[in-house]
Amino acid sequence: MKKILNSIVILGAILLPFISSAQDKPIINATVSGKVIDAITNEALIGATVSIKGTTNGANTDANGEFALITGQKLPFTVIVSYVGYIKREIVITESKVEIKLEQDVNKLADVVVSSRRRQEAVQDIPIPISVIRGTTAEDAGAFNVNRLKELVPTVQLYASNARNTTLNIRGLGSTFGLTNDGIDPGVGFYVDGVYYARPAATALDFVDIDRVEVLRGPQGTLFGKNTTAGAFNITTREASFDPTASFELSYGNYGYIQAKGSLSGGLTKKLAARISFSGTQRDGLLYNIKTQQHQNDINNLGFRGQLLYTPTDKIKITFIADVTDQKPNGYGWPVAGVVTTKRAAYRQFNAIIKDLNYTLPYSSPFERIVDLDTPSKADNQLGGASVNADIKIGNGTLTSTSAWRYWQWTPLNDRDYTGLPIFTISSGNSKHEQWSQEIRYSGKVSSKVSGVVGLFGLWQDLNSDPVQTEEAGSAQWRFAQSSTSALWKTPGLFDNFGIRTTNRIQSTSLAAFSQIDWAITEKIHLLPGVRYNYDKKVANYKRETYGGLQTTDAALIALKNAVYTNQAFDTEATNGNFSGQLTLQYKANKNINAYATFASSYKPIGINIGGLPTANGQVLIDLAKVKPEFVKHIEVGVKTKPTSNSILNVVFFDDEIKDYQTQVQTPEPGVNRGYLANAEKVRVRGVEVDGNIRISNHFTFNGALAYTDGKYVSFTNAPVPLEEVGGAQAFKDVSGGRLPGISKWSGSFGVEATTKGSLLGLKGNYFAAVDVYFRSEFSSSPSPSQFLNIDGYSLLNSRVGFRASNGISLFVWGRNLANKDYFEQLLAAPGSAGQYAGILGDPRTYGTTLRYSF
Repeated sequence: MKKILNSIVILGAILLPFISSAQDKPIINATVSGKVIDAITNEALIGATVSIKGTTNGANTDANGEFALITGQKLPFTVIVSYVGYIKREIVITESKVEIKLEQDVNKLADVVVSSRRRQEAVQDIPIPISVIRGTTAEDAGAFNVNRLKELVPTVQLYASNARNTTLNIRGLGSTFGLTNDGIDPGVGFYVDGVYYARPAATALDFVDIDRVEVLRGPQGTLFGKNTTAGAFNITTREASFDPTASFELSYGNYGYIQAKGSLSGGLTKKLAARISFSGTQRDGLLYNIKTQQHQNDINNLGFRGQLLYTPTDKIKITFIADVTDQKPNGYGWPVAGVVTTKRAAYRQFNAIIKDLNYTLPYSSPFERIVDLDTPSKADNQLGGASVNADIKIGNGTLTSTSAWRYWQWTPLNDRDYTGLPIFTISSGNSKHEQWSQEIRYSGKVSSKVSGVVGLFGLWQDLNSDPVQTEEAGSAQWRFAQSSTSALWKTPGLFDNFGIRTTNRIQSTSLAAFSQIDWAITEKIHLLPGVRYNYDKKVANYKRETYGGLQTTDAALIALKNAVYTNQAFDTEATNGNFSGQLTLQYKANKNINAYATFASSYKPIGINIGGLPTANGQVLIDLAKVKPEFVKHIEVGVKTKPTSNSILNVVFFDDEIKDYQTQVQTPEPGVNRGYLANAEKVRVRGVEVDGNIRISNHFTFNGALAYTDGKYVSFTNAPVPLEEVGGAQAFKDVSGGRLPGISKWSGSFGVEATTKGSLLGLKGNYFAAVDVYFRSEFSSSPSPSQFLNIDGYSLLNSRVGFRASNGISLFVWGRNLANKDYFEQLLAAPGSAGQYAGILGDPRTYGTTLRYSF
């Protein structure tokens, strides 16, 4: 991997000067000259870029702010003028000598343009709560990926013990908390360039060549292809350019962090342009495994993305995109964070068990960042795909077709007991996933007062074990499984290499028709109705077979083995169709006040348990194979304002009521690999969100977001007991009134950036420095509320400081968690419920430096 990264760095260093010099070979004919100055001070702007639109011909201003263009084009023609910290201008040149004035981009906040409603519009004009992270913001933050979004958008929750077991929620809703069950759909849509990514492992991508990330909160089923009950991430990458552009970035940091990114784009013909991008990231593991004497949970990522843009006419745009990401970390494994005393007999408690096995945890705190795992760890994660998008202007709108194929390959090896004992020696849930999607929609104006979108969407998925998923116990399993004082438990070799091999497959079909209308009743009052029909079908096959262990015909010994693993098989299918929709009333009091109120109903599709089912009295609880659809009623009232030309302030209140809430619960049975799915009768999430920013003078920008979120089970009468109550009189508990997992009542982020003009090594440009703080209050890390599996609130301090030169060079240093705060992101009970639980640790202090060049 390091050789690959080094080769990329060298290749970029070789190619970029040639590309740059290629720009400077103009067609010799006539000369147009001029000067670029500040519109207010009349100061010459040194290093400003002046290029002829639609060509590769351009020049930079000299020490006097002057430039000269040698061109074969006849006047008049259009030039594009840009300079760091100033508003880019397009100017028609009619004379051979000109003076061009640029205005600083600091006097007011520029409108952020988004495409969430399938048309280009300012974010403040949309009656949807939406947060936008610009690509430049992500790039300047250093070491940026999807996980950092939760530090910028406080109502986003992301939890991951590895790429597969990722929970991506908005306002606490979306996916089941904890380990992933493949039989359920996410409630938060994840789109990249209009393509829906069905697997949560997609969020493990490094961000490269990102133009913007739009985070929409609340149901979005009448606008997006796949139904989304909690919100959507709409990620847009930079488009291929007919003008030659390039960027190259190299970052170094502590823990051996190195990242190289690059992008090249330009026209191949007058109607065909291309863009190619790459990203390579490495970092040493943040944990040390004393058993294998290796660092663990490292980063080892490599990704490529290619794009072709074809514009046969000014009304047709066709984009082909292909990408592949390969991640091969040495991980993941986590330390034991604590031990709970359960209701089981004293000899069945974790501390008593390990004492009998002459074992002691080799650390006293998980934040020593030491693990003792006897199973080598692996988390190979590969994903990629290809898509074709066609935009065709017809009448007063655009017809869009997006066709895509994607795949995901997951090859893990985990130590599920989190100790150095041979309890669960193999946990390898290999999976392979393919998806095909097709969306066709038309967006545009019907009349002067009516506009909207209408579309069809289809998604077909095939997910299966690849070729088999394996769970295997070791020689110490007998003591953890022991449920009586019978001497039979000590039978030599009873559980040695005893395991299950599982084959499973789930095939899914999702079809939908959707539409949303924007009716301007008056100039100020808009009514936006939307409707959607969903059809979902899932077909599942599940079979697991035991192997190994002591081969015996003794019924008593067989019964002991069955207490750990049993054979299980079932075939089932489920279908469901439903209508959903929304109604929004928007009131635009004036250009600075935009108020709205929304009522929406939405469904998350029916689910199927595909990770194994629990048993009772030796019988498989087949009734638990299917999980009811989740029905959401959503009410939202908000206002977006611009108190001044250089400030924004938005407030939104929301109330979500969920019937048959889909949740994942744990069971003491080791054979139920990742827990099983269940329905809570009723859940409610309500809260308020405030966000805004302000620019003061020409040098300071402040931004902030604050969220209050209250999520609880209104009714969940048959929930599994929390870890501390395992072994008691009841296996299930009424947790009605308890809080939902993963939700902090309070969360927020605040930041400030300062900029000033200056020079560095003779280069003109802007210095900048920024600080941001993210905080969240305490939250539960257990689907059934537990007094032990709660995570304390914490705050993170991040910063960056650097210089952006006018010639496209940027240099800055960055740091994350500068206070080196020890904190947990998640707590996970170990299978078997002996009482120990693992801690998913947040990153310690990290820092580095980034050098970027772009033109």
